[in-house]
Amino acid sequence: MNKKVLNKRLDKGFKILGIASTAFGLIVLLVLIIDIFLDGAHRLNWDFFVSFPSRKPELAGILSAWVGTVWVMALTALIALPLGIGAGIHLEEYARKNFLTNFIEINIANLAGVPSVIYGLLGLGLFVRYFNLDRSVLAGGLTLALLILPVIILSTREALRAIPSSIREASYALGATKWQTVRHQLMPAALGNIMTGVILAMSRAVGETAPLITIGALTYIAFLPQSPVVFSGGFPFIHFSLQGLFDPFTALPIQIFNWVSRPQKGFFADAAGGIIVLLGLTLIMNAIAILLRHRYQKKVRW
Repeated sequence: MNKKVLNKRLDKGFKILGIASTAFGLIVLLVLIIDIFLDGAHRLNWDFFVSFPSRKPELAGILSAWVGTVWVMALTALIALPLGIGAGIHLEEYARKNFLTNFIEINIANLAGVPSVIYGLLGLGLFVRYFNLDRSVLAGGLTLALLILPVIILSTREALRAIPSSIREASYALGATKWQTVRHQLMPAALGNIMTGVILAMSRAVGETAPLITIGALTYIAFLPQSPVVFSGGFPFIHFSLQGLFDPFTALPIQIFNWVSRPQKGFFADAAGGIIVLLGLTLIMNAIAILLRHRYQKKVRW
């Protein structure tokens, strides 16, 4: 057998191995999803979404959990996205290449792989105890923002690096400033790839339990954080309040964790229903980010 035939057979064998590995992972995932739907699909009714948790599994709901998840994820995005994208732009386009920037870059890369419970301990010591935010929505949002910040910074830098240098040079040749080049040329071209990093980061944050448990998020809560929009009887009839940021909260991962630790079998069905809702929220978030990414990528032609 000559070397050329051997290489072809090895190439074909590696291709078959890759397809088999992918198929195995997809089959396992499909089996898990089917099992969850069989256990929890019957719990997906209106009462399940609008009821608070209960000691009786047939009466338990996820109202406080899904509202808390939406609150925390919205706050996490509002904090992490501008900070992460801004830091990535600064490090890639403005910062001088010296010992300090190299030190920062190495630490950001390392922080992207730090276990989530470490961020929970950081949030407990910094936000809960030092800043006295207690077990509030704000403390949870800040903790999860720290968790996903390194991923957003790294994805922003990689997206900017992928842009051909000729784009920058052409912009400067036409008399554009640094900011005009970043604002009108680089960011529109890089936004699609940045959104990919945001998708991964937010998907990680929405399912995290360890940081929220570490900062002391409640496993049982029978009320909702105060709405940011408050209606009143007098003019101007609507005013905004930040009081909800300082209210206690729970989240879907914590509620699911609480239910699966209960001995009653009925709570396993509740947990499966909560997992389905959490998957739905994750898919909705990913779909929005993918649509935005696709929209901006269609506009970019190099």
